[in-house]
Amino acid sequence: MVQFVVNAGGENYRASVSAGVTGVRPAAVAGRFYRADAEALRTEIEAMLAAVPPTPAAVQPKAMIVPHAGYLFSGAVAATAYARLRPWRQQIRRVVLLGPTHRVAVRGLALPGCGEFATPLGRVSVDQVLVQAVSGLPQVIVHPGTHAEEHALEVQLPFLQVLLPRFSLLPLAVGDASPAAVAEVLERLWGGPETLILISSDLSHYLPYAMAEETDRESVARILQLQPTLHHQQACGATPINGLLRAAAAHGLEPELLDRRNSGDTAGDRSRVVGYASLAFNPRPPEQLRAERQREQLGQLLLRRARAAIAAALGQPGDGAGAEAGLPELQQPAATFVTLTQAGDLRGCIGSLEAHRPLGEDVAANAVAAACRDPRFLPLTLSELARTRVEVSLLTPAEPLTFSDEDDALAQLQPGVDGLIFRIGSHRATFLPQVWESLPTPRVFLAHLKQKAGLPADFWSPEVSLSRYRVEKWKERLAEGATPGAGPL
Repeated sequence: MVQFVVNAGGENYRASVSAGVTGVRPAAVAGRFYRADAEALRTEIEAMLAAVPPTPAAVQPKAMIVPHAGYLFSGAVAATAYARLRPWRQQIRRVVLLGPTHRVAVRGLALPGCGEFATPLGRVSVDQVLVQAVSGLPQVIVHPGTHAEEHALEVQLPFLQVLLPRFSLLPLAVGDASPAAVAEVLERLWGGPETLILISSDLSHYLPYAMAEETDRESVARILQLQPTLHHQQACGATPINGLLRAAAAHGLEPELLDRRNSGDTAGDRSRVVGYASLAFNPRPPEQLRAERQREQLGQLLLRRARAAIAAALGQPGDGAGAEAGLPELQQPAATFVTLTQAGDLRGCIGSLEAHRPLGEDVAANAVAAACRDPRFLPLTLSELARTRVEVSLLTPAEPLTFSDEDDALAQLQPGVDGLIFRIGSHRATFLPQVWESLPTPRVFLAHLKQKAGLPADFWSPEVSLSRYRVEKWKERLAEGATPGAGPL
């Protein structure tokens, strides 16, 4: 038996594991994806790292997404991620490396079942303490065949061997698994500053250059918003990326785009390209985390107040205000919208575009109006309330847009970000930023907004006035099998 000392969240503990795991997984793609000659390989990697301009970084990245094509195509993009680690190269002693399976399909996350990985630069030990930490999870299996010819993990090792003086490795080939299953594994392996988490993934595959640019831009936008909704046409490593995004959100990490290019930019033609991106996930400063927690607490308070106001209006006793009524945040003037949904379908939405009463009063009044006075729906009944989800949106002050014509106005809109107010004469309508989810392009978004105002979709006049705003929003989140009546989680 061999003992290892592991640091987990700042506390040391000892774990004994069997020294019987042996065998070397040999390099499978040396000479194809990267140089097979050790000296030439090291020289190439050092040159790629040296070509990345030094960037001041206040914090050590906890996790990264890096591409895994041949170095000719994606090496320079990968180098932008690895170069970011230079100030902490002595501190990082463990690398948790996840990537997709390209050759041998597998259900779950596959360990290699060996003691070392080899490259032309030497051998890297598989961390048996970390193997033991995840081996009891049902989604983790041992499958050497999945690793035997897989390049996604292997191509990262030479970069790590050049950059880090010493480290151990936990390699996982990710097959058919849910983001939650991947996040659970990452949680077991999270560790402290000695542990780096790497996700190996390319973006879109074999699209024309312009289409790839559009697709990859959208994919990166989702990653930067920590939305674990990528599919495998957007990224071959969508599954481990989605798992990381869930874990990153839970740990308060902030994503940062370091580089995004495709093979048409680096070494290939532009008729069929593969997309690449490097991203870092950085811990947020403590003061920022405290501010975010305070905003989340405010949001949960507003959701409770909205639901309580609706319940009271429908005859259920209790106004839900309690001791929270005197909180200073609720006394400040604010503009809000309250949206009600049932099984994802709209059931009512009423709000204020200008701050004209205290926040607490505005949310309560708009909640009751959305439930009882939205002209598009019959009034909500008490029996419906249990299956109705509440969402509260807090609006920033609206700012007028200056534009020369409709095309100019459309060019200024930011999909997914801007709420929009349309006015001309007695016609007035607004869409919250959430509406971009179903109307994703500016032209379609504005066309439907004009129809909502009672005008044709193709209407335009120099007298049109447009203002935009942003929202901070909170929506009741439900545990599986729960009802909204149980309250937000």
